[in-house]
Amino acid sequence: MNLRGITLNLFFAVLLVTPAFARKTTDVIVMKNGDRMTCEIKALSDGVLSVSLDYVDGTIFVQWAKVAKIESAQKFIVTTQDGTVHSGTIVSAEGEPAEPMKIEIAETGAEKTVVDASQVVGMSETSENILQRFNGAIDFGINYSKGNQATQYSFGAQTGYTRERWAAQSSFNSNLSSNNGSTVSTRQQFSLSGYRLMPWDNYFYQGLGSFLQSSVQGISLQTSLGGGIGRFLKNTGATTISIAGGLAWQNTEYSISSPSAGTQNATAALIAAQLKVHKFKKTTLNITSALLPVLSEPGRVRLSTNASYYLKLISNLSWTASFYGNWDNRPPLHLSGSDYGSSSGLRWTFGNP
Repeated sequence: MNLRGITLNLFFAVLLVTPAFARKTTDVIVMKNGDRMTCEIKALSDGVLSVSLDYVDGTIFVQWAKVAKIESAQKFIVTTQDGTVHSGTIVSAEGEPAEPMKIEIAETGAEKTVVDASQVVGMSETSENILQRFNGAIDFGINYSKGNQATQYSFGAQTGYTRERWAAQSSFNSNLSSNNGSTVSTRQQFSLSGYRLMPWDNYFYQGLGSFLQSSVQGISLQTSLGGGIGRFLKNTGATTISIAGGLAWQNTEYSISSPSAGTQNATAALIAAQLKVHKFKKTTLNITSALLPVLSEPGRVRLSTNASYYLKLISNLSWTASFYGNWDNRPPLHLSGSDYGSSSGLRWTFGNP
């Protein structure tokens, strides 16, 4: 697989789905203090409702817990804490003023569903138009030091697609580091993942795929494919914790030829975990890890992790700090068992938050 080709294809794919899909500003939100807004509801994520108004430049963010009434004729995908997913237009259900808000979700041609607003952890616009269901982000960073003429570049792109019972995501990350008197080091990774909710609350099954190149570890191309069953241990507006277990297969092509390198195939157990923590309006921490105990070579363990911290600046622009790491406790002779690094830069998001 040509990683340069992957980079170009993903870049053009991102460009195709980034146009702004505007609709009429006819949604209504009433706050608990009596404020009323006629707006366009974008999404609910991490306890924050993002909306846009005709007379405001950009997106504003409203604390979901302080919303008293809501109404929209737009179709949304609504996710609750127990993992249940609904799709339809939304409106506040009738009730006593002192009672907590309830949301009535009306699917065309189907019965209405009523859920407590406090149980709603996610809400995103959906449409019959496929392109309007995409969301994602682009990251870029550069660091330079005159002392040893060290330069580090980082680039990343992510795009996701969400439906009522399933979701898929792809991402690409590239890092290049060079300094005076040393060899340029590169790391590129293209990943695909998808999950589908199961009939039982908070359970899902998922599939994972990854293509990695790392000059530090001497890896020309490492192909990883896996799948398993997982569960959301916690899924609130502020915190998401999930864990999954299954099996994986890896094919690794090393850049050197030796009795202990060349091409290696491995069958492994898969333990994947994610932690996402959000603080209203400004910050988000997202950590994902995958542990692979190699079954075809007992005692060998591989671990990969990615962590990102986002600080919102204005509108869709954020400052980001990220960390990546790959470890192998039994690498081929004369090759490094680890590759890790950090970077910082800017992130621009598109579609639903």
